[in-house]
Amino acid sequence: MATNRRPRTIVGMPTPHTDRLRWDLFCRVIDNHGDLGVCWRLARQLADVGDAVRLWVDDGRALGWMAPAGHPGVTVVDWRDAEAVRRAVADAPPPDVLVEAFGCDPAPELVELFARHRGTARRHAWINLEYLSAEPYVERLHRLPSPVFRGPGEGLTKWFFYPGFTPATGGLLREPGLGTRHEAFDRRAWLAGQGIAWQGERLVSLFCYEPPALAPLLRQWMDGAEPTRLLVTAGRAATAVAQALEKLASPPEGRGALAISYLPYLPQPDFDALLGSCDLNLVRGEDSFVRAHWAGASFVWQIYPQDDDAHHVKLNAWLDWLDAPASLRAFHHAWNGFSDAPPVLPGTAALADWQQAAQAGRARLLAQDDLATQLRRFVNQKS
Repeated sequence: MATNRRPRTIVGMPTPHTDRLRWDLFCRVIDNHGDLGVCWRLARQLADVGDAVRLWVDDGRALGWMAPAGHPGVTVVDWRDAEAVRRAVADAPPPDVLVEAFGCDPAPELVELFARHRGTARRHAWINLEYLSAEPYVERLHRLPSPVFRGPGEGLTKWFFYPGFTPATGGLLREPGLGTRHEAFDRRAWLAGQGIAWQGERLVSLFCYEPPALAPLLRQWMDGAEPTRLLVTAGRAATAVAQALEKLASPPEGRGALAISYLPYLPQPDFDALLGSCDLNLVRGEDSFVRAHWAGASFVWQIYPQDDDAHHVKLNAWLDWLDAPASLRAFHHAWNGFSDAPPVLPGTAALADWQQAAQAGRARLLAQDDLATQLRRFVNQKS
């Protein structure tokens, strides 16, 4: 269950075994679910193999419900706290690997320490971990060097590392044993633990921004012949549903064939369980997008909008990789506001086509090494 308890923030770093790596991972929060979610999963997976990880974050409040138990191998450093930064730099060995997630600039004090460590380090790599995309440029730029010409890191080299969907990219975050856990998952038991008495109706999860198409979609579920239960995540999605229901002059509990259940903020394992419970997942951003691939159910991605409409190209590149059925492509375009046309709910046959495409994509991804494994291998090769 969700909790407001925050992970304990420590500024030291545990001493790893000699064949393990020390990582400093920097995250500047823009969307606290996506950016921080990706970085926490990466930090946790690196720590699970025995590496020592410090996660530097400028707003770690969401970790209170996202990862309430923390992780013994991950130290969280409050990037905004000058004293915490000073102590983190002074009281621990320099990192072997410096990771700036999504192009954020690491603390200059740490970059200076990292630069001094270059001549004596057994391993030494500066990684620019980029956003996920299926666009062709990712394969071209993945693992390319970027020399640093100014600042405390002058003379060092950054390396671009791109997550992606093909063997020529860095892959996706995926913890070991994921398939086994999916096979053993009992969705009825998990739903009961969330206070949801499931009666066999179609289950749809909603984790979204504020799509204009939400109100007409709710109307279709209300007027539909098949009972549907919408599982709404806390935060922006719940607010968006309330606003849409107000437009439809509908009571909060739903109407007609639609029932609505509102969930609390979920720790990452429970969020993954939510996606594994549903027949259709409506996800947003990057972290939930990746997790929807592993769930293997039909899903729709609300991509983060950009002013120059670059997200149109990015979305279509992924739909091309997925070999998405025409109905799924049309739904994505409507859901993401590419046109004024409302999304059309899939029938049983179309939903089965969506799931088949999702599972075929997942099979291709499972044949590739995960991102953390590839990242560690890359660091060892460059050292």
